[in-house]
Amino acid sequence: METLQEKAFEYLKDMIINHELSYHEVYSETQIANQIGISRTPLRDAIHRLKQEGLIETIPSKGFRLHQLTKKDVIETFQIRSAIECYCTLEITKQYQSQRAVGLFEQLDKSLTEMQRIIDSTHSIQDFCKYDFQFHTLIIEYMQNQQFTYTFDTFMCRMQKLAATSLMHKGRMEQTYREHLDILTAMRSGDIGHVYQITLTHMDTPKHINLEDIDTLMKEAPGDKL
Repeated sequence: METLQEKAFEYLKDMIINHELSYHEVYSETQIANQIGISRTPLRDAIHRLKQEGLIETIPSKGFRLHQLTKKDVIETFQIRSAIECYCTLEITKQYQSQRAVGLFEQLDKSLTEMQRIIDSTHSIQDFCKYDFQFHTLIIEYMQNQQFTYTFDTFMCRMQKLAATSLMHKGRMEQTYREHLDILTAMRSGDIGHVYQITLTHMDTPKHINLEDIDTLMKEAPGDKL
């Protein structure tokens, strides 16, 4: 059963990812707690967690506001993702004929099927992100490395926000699907020589989109960030 803290966390996370909060507004804990229908204590726990993940800044006696992601935030996030995920896909590719790997590939197929369904129907960024990160989470969890899983989870909200922002660009959803398909194809075929670079390209493309978005925002409104 979902706890009140988890309920508050998911509520705020969804608002952040879906761009429902403004960077220029300070939000009252009492007001948000009333919206969710909970007390301020579990909300504060959720805010603290989001602060640790670098998405929220607290303002004493006033409330909280969104943390404006900088170029440094973007670069560091993708460096962490690239280091972990490129290693994981390489190791999985080395085991491509094992029963566990074959089982993983079947699960990844299902994620890709859902992504294609969304592309062909609603084109919902929120729904696409769900299966996008399901794909990546399955790859991370395959390694059964608790530190990989913990680190990935720690940056999950930030990664989802950056992904949602890049998916707003025309054609990016379709391109993301193709990149996922390329990764799966390389792993499934045991293509050790190319899977690392294919995965790295999948990391680099949205990184450059996010960095370009920050440049655009700074030109339009100096001081603003993602």
